[in-house]
Amino acid sequence: MKINEYTIAGLKKRLKKIDVGEDIINEMLNDPRKGVKELALRHRKKINRRKKDLRKWRENQQKQLSLHEAGYRLIAGLDEAGRGPLAGPVVAAAVIFDSEVKIVGLDDSKKLTENKREELFHVIQDKATTFGIGIVDNRIIDKINIHQATFLAMKRALNSMAVKPDYTLVDGNLQIPGLEIAQEAVVDGDSLINVISAASILAKVTRDRIVIEYDAEYPEYGFANNKGYGTSEHLFALRKYGPTPLHRYSFANVEQISRKAGDAVE
Repeated sequence: MKINEYTIAGLKKRLKKIDVGEDIINEMLNDPRKGVKELALRHRKKINRRKKDLRKWRENQQKQLSLHEAGYRLIAGLDEAGRGPLAGPVVAAAVIFDSEVKIVGLDDSKKLTENKREELFHVIQDKATTFGIGIVDNRIIDKINIHQATFLAMKRALNSMAVKPDYTLVDGNLQIPGLEIAQEAVVDGDSLINVISAASILAKVTRDRIVIEYDAEYPEYGFANNKGYGTSEHLFALRKYGPTPLHRYSFANVEQISRKAGDAVE
């Protein structure tokens, strides 16, 4: 590839169609044009980021490989989204991957951009052996508390899978009570184990989509931006308009504002 034969615009198009290695990067850096040098540095960063993601994927695959060696074949990752918000459901996701499946870029969903989560959401669904989603709405959260509702969402996610796992890796420090599947709780599992990271992404994207739909019905609360979390914008709307049927009345902020509203009516 002769860099000097391309315009910068033409070079950008060409680089999208080929694997860019250090030989091409070095040739671009030797080009006298400033734009070509900048393009080379951007591609070098992209390559280094890809290498870093690949190392992380390999490291985070070790737990699943060790469980395969111990005789387990269907290993599910399990995580939830939405324990802390003041409104909306808690959502859990369970995912099973074949040990040979490679999805580079997986991480705790909170560490990824919205665009990256959306991109990986589709890749995960496409490459998973099976996955399941469990949803528990705010009314049930109020009845049984968020802690128990989270466990319920996780059980629903596992039960909705087309294939049942023989081992489950659960994000956090608590195992699921009464689960008739071998399980292990992993602190920071959504950052350390690929299959849990995948579950984290499915749960987060699914919940965000649900809450964004609320925004059309209750635009004054800013659900599209805050996803139900207690931001200053959300708390201001709560104090001004009171809780909606989507709010968790068992949560302190909502309960206090609801009680004040009731006292004002009386």
